Amino acid sequence: MDTEVKAVMVDEVPFPTQIIFTKPLPLLGYGITDIEIHFLQIKFTAIGVYLDPQILDNLHIWKGKSADEIAKDDAFFEAIISAPVEKFIRVVVIKEIKGSQYGVQLESAVRDRLAAVDKYEEEEEEALEQVSAFFQTKYFKKDSILSFYFSATPPTLEMGFSCEGKEDSKVEVKNANVVEMILKWYLGGSRGLSPATISSLAKTLSEELAK
Repeated sequence: MDTEVKAVMVDEVPFPTQIIFTKPLPLLGYGITDIEIHFLQIKFTAIGVYLDPQILDNLHIWKGKSADEIAKDDAFFEAIISAPVEKFIRVVVIKEIKGSQYGVQLESAVRDRLAAVDKYEEEEEEALEQVSAFFQTKYFKKDSILSFYFSATPPTLEMGFSCEGKEDSKVEVKNANVVEMILKWYLGGSRGLSPATISSLAKTLSEELAK
């Protein structure tokens, strides 16, 4: 058994090349979230996306397309999001922030997306309150880790947070609409949180489809 820990460095943050849940999930895309203020690049988080390789079965119609073509095609990312396979997103904090601030961003983005497709009902509001409460008491120190594990079927989400190597807490989100929109916040193509991650994912998957 290979015990060597292999990692990909994303802006000085190491990401394991695979993570195991019910099966090994390889790292297929990565990037950072950042903002430019007065010509200074402020980096907030590093992101790694792990997907069940079986996802390629849902993407065969893009075989032969270039990474650039795929990166601009939101339908491709819709196919990733709706594919009934395990998905995992690991978010590592680069710049310290209150958990409540991060939670407000996520909650607001998810609520807007739900409202836009007329899926924001009482059940969704309750699930979002649960998400908000999870973030409320956290403080995201540098190198803290947020984890989002999306099960295959039914589509549920287990969110976890660990700081300084200690697992702090977990919460399970069972509302399918909220789970889908959280996934879209990260992987929603042109509206995804991190263009660098979307581009990286498109490059890896176009290469895998070409094999």
